[in-house]
Amino acid sequence: MTSEKLLLVGAGLSGAVIGRTLAEAGYRVTVIDTRSHVGGNCHTERDPASGVMVHVYGPHIFHTDDAGVWDYVNHFARFLPYKNQVKTTTGGAVYSLPINLHTINQFFGRTLRPDEAAAFIEELADTGIETPESFEQQALRFVGRDLYEAFLKGYTMKQWGCAPSELPASILKRLPVRFTYDDNYFFHRFQGMPEDGYTAMIARILDHPGLRVLLDTPFEPGMAQDFSHVFYAGPLDGWFGYDAGRLGYRTLDFERFCARGDWQGCAVMNYGDVSVPWTRITEHKYFAPWERHEATVCYREYSRAAEPGDIPYYPVRLVAEKALLGEYAARAAAAERVTFVGRLGTYRYLDMDVTIREAMETAAAFLASRTAGKAMPAFVHAPL
Repeated sequence: MTSEKLLLVGAGLSGAVIGRTLAEAGYRVTVIDTRSHVGGNCHTERDPASGVMVHVYGPHIFHTDDAGVWDYVNHFARFLPYKNQVKTTTGGAVYSLPINLHTINQFFGRTLRPDEAAAFIEELADTGIETPESFEQQALRFVGRDLYEAFLKGYTMKQWGCAPSELPASILKRLPVRFTYDDNYFFHRFQGMPEDGYTAMIARILDHPGLRVLLDTPFEPGMAQDFSHVFYAGPLDGWFGYDAGRLGYRTLDFERFCARGDWQGCAVMNYGDVSVPWTRITEHKYFAPWERHEATVCYREYSRAAEPGDIPYYPVRLVAEKALLGEYAARAAAAERVTFVGRLGTYRYLDMDVTIREAMETAAAFLASRTAGKAMPAFVHAPL
């Protein structure tokens, strides 16, 4: 065992995977988190009244094509099959998402075959838009105005708090259109849910004799001097005390309610109409379809701009945020004995599988740097 002591700030996926890997390599690792539980925003817990496993900070569904990551999480949890089949209520009717052959036929009152539907949508598409620059232009080019306004416009306005014409076209690349009846929201080879929830899985990752976990412990700058290196999964701008301003995030408010029986018959129901203030309702017992519960726990989900003290969920990354990010990233690159990791540390939207893969790569980079006698960089995965 080495005499080096390492500090991991954040007991979510990044901190857990990096901490476990380096503890197994013989380092003395301390993981701290300001919250009273491990798991970060992936935290799950049983509702004592109903027994439902609740995704406390909103639903997290594991999906990946990375076989190595899939093997890793299955080492610490038993994953059971789960297919994310999202529904949406818009214009007084319920449809399936992503937009697929059933959605198209139902919306337009047709009985189109796949090739007919593809040709039909191409006729609706605005082919005059050769190089879409905004979310709105991308949508109009892909699916035309009717589908855009029914399924994408209102939801996007509520989620991001601005007109789709102000958002980059790249955001829409996460929303496929299918000309089959496949309503599986994701297309990855491996999809599932941990049988005992994410918190139990992450607690097992952190369960190592060379690793100490301190909860209810906010990071203070003076802590770094007691460790040879810090892996920081907190907000990048927070490392600098937000002295140049705060990077923009969207946060979520949850209105929790309970009922007997079933509420909506599915895990996720989006609401596309702007007149409905929430973006979606999630019914948590449907995230564990192998369980049976007589009662149910639901969240109405509202999106708004994050303010100081709010939990940051989605980095905005528009022009102003990218300029400020560039300033903070340059300062971070000059910092010593600290590496910024994860969604908050690199100010990027990351799925769980990518977070784990990057954490594995960061730990490997640290071990390689120590072997080579070189300094560990501030970013293994650059924010820009």
